[in-house]
Amino acid sequence: MAFDAEQHGGFAAAGRQTSELLNEIGKVVIGQDEVVRQVLICLLAGGHVLIEGVPGLGKTLLVRALAQCFGGETRRIQFTPDLMPSDVTGHAIFNMQQQSFEVRKGPVFTNLLLADEINRAPAKTQAALLEVMQERQVTIEGESYAVSEPFMVLATQNPIEQDGTYPLPEAQLDRFMMKTLMDYPSESAENEIVYKRTHKRIGDDLQADELEQDLQKEDVMALREICALVTVDEAVLGYAVRITRETRSRVGMLQGASPRASIALVRAARANAVLEGRHFVTPDDVKRLAKPVLRHRIHLTPDLEIEGTTPDRVLEELLDAVDAPRI
Repeated sequence: MAFDAEQHGGFAAAGRQTSELLNEIGKVVIGQDEVVRQVLICLLAGGHVLIEGVPGLGKTLLVRALAQCFGGETRRIQFTPDLMPSDVTGHAIFNMQQQSFEVRKGPVFTNLLLADEINRAPAKTQAALLEVMQERQVTIEGESYAVSEPFMVLATQNPIEQDGTYPLPEAQLDRFMMKTLMDYPSESAENEIVYKRTHKRIGDDLQADELEQDLQKEDVMALREICALVTVDEAVLGYAVRITRETRSRVGMLQGASPRASIALVRAARANAVLEGRHFVTPDDVKRLAKPVLRHRIHLTPDLEIEGTTPDRVLEELLDAVDAPRI
């Protein structure tokens, strides 16, 4: 599919195509519309996403459905305390027949990598993802190997269980463009989920294969190029920067977000504009995505944490305090 980004009609066509993609994924991932949207935004913006939610909400199904819709390859790594970095990236092994070393690439060489329960592995294993998330390559025995594009890491963690978990290092958290919260579906959505998963079906199988493949990998890359061409007014860019800078000085913040957060916020806002068929970013795009982009990059003071204050609540107050430009 060709998108002419030089014409505004190209943005409209991209908006229609991404809307169809959202609808297609929504056929199997039910009741999680905002989560699906945020994951798609990360894909289009070339970012990675950390999904927090209890087991059984459909995180694995979401990854499989997204891959099915553009013909991408997906692999899953179940993070455990005994997982080694080489289990993620791959390793070199000596071939007795050839009398030479050969590289066996790990599961990270895919399009969509599901890092399930990433906080169950120690920091050394978590850090195995740092290079590939930032540079789209893996170094094995001193030689670099590029991963296929489009590439995206979707990591999950359970917000409740703390036994046997390791907090993600700051450098690791900052590599994720967004942290999206997957909550329980509404009653009507859960009724639909149960019906679709039990009606004339045997077992609790995942049915992502029934979805239509709307895009090719090349189309996803073309959509990414369109996102890069979305116009960002100087006033809107300044609004995103002011929001991020406010996290560093606001009362109750122990640590604020870095300039990488400002960059992520603008990139995500551009992708949101494409989803709506626009060639320009509005302040509402920035405001809508501020919480998922910033919630994992800030730290509250112990007093606020003891009171039960959440990062989202602090960010809501911050967004109310920072004036949005009128364009």
